[in-house]
Amino acid sequence: MMNFDNSKIDHIVIHEIGNKYEDGALRLSASEFSVEDSDIHGILKNYFLSPFKKDAYYRFAPVEEELSNNIVCGAIRAVFEDTSCFYDASVAIAQHLFEQSNHPNIKAGELYVVYFRDCLLDEGACDAIGIFKSENKDTFLKVILNDDSYHVERESGINIKKMDKACLVFNVESENGYKISILDRTNSTEALYWTTDFLNLLQLDDDYFQTSNYLKLCKDFVREVYNQENDISKADQIDLLNRSIDYFKNAETFNESLFKEEVVNDPGVISAFDEYKNYYQEQNDVALHDQFDVSGSAVKDGKKYFKHVLKLDKNFHVYIHGQKKYIEKGYDPERDMNYYKLYFREEN
Repeated sequence: MMNFDNSKIDHIVIHEIGNKYEDGALRLSASEFSVEDSDIHGILKNYFLSPFKKDAYYRFAPVEEELSNNIVCGAIRAVFEDTSCFYDASVAIAQHLFEQSNHPNIKAGELYVVYFRDCLLDEGACDAIGIFKSENKDTFLKVILNDDSYHVERESGINIKKMDKACLVFNVESENGYKISILDRTNSTEALYWTTDFLNLLQLDDDYFQTSNYLKLCKDFVREVYNQENDISKADQIDLLNRSIDYFKNAETFNESLFKEEVVNDPGVISAFDEYKNYYQEQNDVALHDQFDVSGSAVKDGKKYFKHVLKLDKNFHVYIHGQKKYIEKGYDPERDMNYYKLYFREEN
């Protein structure tokens, strides 16, 4: 849980990060930016903090087995220990980001380094340091009154409802690389540049991590094993996905034995599921627990990848939300075509 109602910006500095690959420049501000206007403070606070909503947390990864070798972590730690070095730390962060901006797909943009007071987590109130990068500019129309007549001018600027890349480091669990929330609305190449090359993060093995990985395990199992190549109908695949997501939506605590009994519910399929789980853990270098508290945020984020649509040629899309017993598949030899029979009580 994150709450920023009482948070306030204490320090802020803005640098410009060019694309080093295309001979772009690094332009450093000479000093911090003072936010004295209360309206501007409110706008900036909302721009920076409103995107952070889900409970997926990360931590800084050690470099050569030492957290002190992680450049961003070292700069963050120095500020938490002594805020007087905030500007110097922002320069170190900007220089490191510029060095990583060495790919043709990386966009130039403004880098904001911000110190926040009084952020609220489950652990209690704490300070946080935000690292934000705005890359995409929107076009705005400005209506101007001049001599009793209106005219329109074009301006380019930042849409305050669209943050491109963000990282919020909370001053908790410092010995383990802090507790960090991130945002990246761009493609996978740029996500790697932001989370791995620049920040060098690892996801925390918490309830969100366990829930999201188990949901992905279920989805991948249906796609790769419980599929039509193994004589499983598309309707049966969707039914298993529906029962999987329903289990997580209704359970406060995940119990693997109950899950397999209530959802998988077939000795042969359970055996195949266990085998695929071992494969999934090895391929993704994760350890899935037999029991954990279900993260509602992870269920909300993950369920959008569970498809419930049965596509029949180009003629029909059948949305299946449960109760597999109300749909039957058959074959019509006269038409040489497959068919589905649907049972229902009311038509809307």
